[in-house]
Amino acid sequence: QVQLVESGGGLVQAGGSLRLSCAGSGTIFIFNTMGWYRQAPGKQRELVAAVTRGGSTNYADSVKGRFTISRDNAKNTVYVQMNSLKPEDTAVYYCNAVDRYGTGHWGQGTQVTVSS
Repeated sequence: QVQLVESGGGLVQAGGSLRLSCAGSGTIFIFNTMGWYRQAPGKQRELVAAVTRGGSTNYADSVKGRFTISRDNAKNTVYVQMNSLKPEDTAVYYCNAVDRYGTGHWGQGTQVTVSS
């Protein structure tokens, strides 16, 4: 059974940095696209950043230039380095990974809170 375990969330002041990690397990195959989504209170879940198995990346306009997504295929792990954090980045961040069958899997979420 595929599992995604996130870590690295927390409380940070505006302008600070955090690095989130998401480790996948339960499969011997490399995930296809892996990414990060976030959901703020009262808002829909939105894509933050995604990276394909080949390394192509995609970012939400709101995080371009501040966030960097990367992955380690050997570990089926995806990271996002978040710099210059803003209060509007406050949300629960979820890891997503698409397996070889096209099925998307979700992590349990990690809270990121940015104080002003």
